Amino acid sequence: MTSNYTVTVLGLGAMGLPMATRLASQLTVHGFDIAEPRLRLAEEAGVKTFASARNAAQDTDALLLAVRNSEQLDDVLFGGNGVASVLKPGAVVILTSTVGTEAIPSTVARLAEFGVGLVDAPLSGGPKRAGEGDLLIVVGAESKALESARPVLELLASTLTVVGDKPGDGQALKTVNQLLCGIHIAAAAEAMALADALGLDQAKTLAALEAGAAGSFMLSNRGPRILEAYTEEGAEVLSRLDIFVKDMGIVGKATRTAGLATPVAAAAEQLYLLGQAHGLAAADDSAVIKVVAPTKRTAGEG
Repeated sequence: MTSNYTVTVLGLGAMGLPMATRLASQLTVHGFDIAEPRLRLAEEAGVKTFASARNAAQDTDALLLAVRNSEQLDDVLFGGNGVASVLKPGAVVILTSTVGTEAIPSTVARLAEFGVGLVDAPLSGGPKRAGEGDLLIVVGAESKALESARPVLELLASTLTVVGDKPGDGQALKTVNQLLCGIHIAAAAEAMALADALGLDQAKTLAALEAGAAGSFMLSNRGPRILEAYTEEGAEVLSRLDIFVKDMGIVGKATRTAGLATPVAAAAEQLYLLGQAHGLAAADDSAVIKVVAPTKRTAGEG
């Protein structure tokens, strides 16, 4: 990996900035964000910033996208100011977002018109792990596009799993992943709410659960933030609740298409939808405990 490889990161938010920072340690990184403060932070991290997405995307070997949904994906690439037309032939678009499988075939076909490949590479791990190159990335891509994207993927991932040779395969596996993650967060919230209702110290309960068979990554990761949900500031927003509204919607659509009954996932989806309806969309997803238990019961806590 050498500095003559250029990657453009569009969107320098909670995930985009640490990824760009990590990549800038070994590669030439271009970046763009609509928020001026994020551009300044990126520049301090060694990222060359631009006044527009199209300018940032010119002469790049890879374009890394972290968009919210399939509509944003389409707009960024093919909208009025879309960047697909300025990408050089042979470049690759690395899609790190969870958008579902449906949008992938048309995206592949439209990018092919410009001689550009798509690497379907949804990731998980959060901002801290993104900055450390410790992400889980699952990939669906043709071999040529995958090799072109490897300098980026290998810098960002501690676990890089190629699940298939076509775009869409990565989205399929990430859909399975999000089914589990969404359920685990909801289950952790219900467990901690029950501990509170039974008069237990939630912090001690969390520590005990983590050490036993009921432990999980999501319990350990979201548990401390669940305990902060009732404070005036709430937990730091590292993963918005409405992201799981989107992701569990993708899960639900996939399972219905497959004719598969997933009642536990459906119940978890309803908790996130209720949270969104009660004004928690922009809160950290750990705030889903406030759907289960709107207030804490144990005196002197929170």
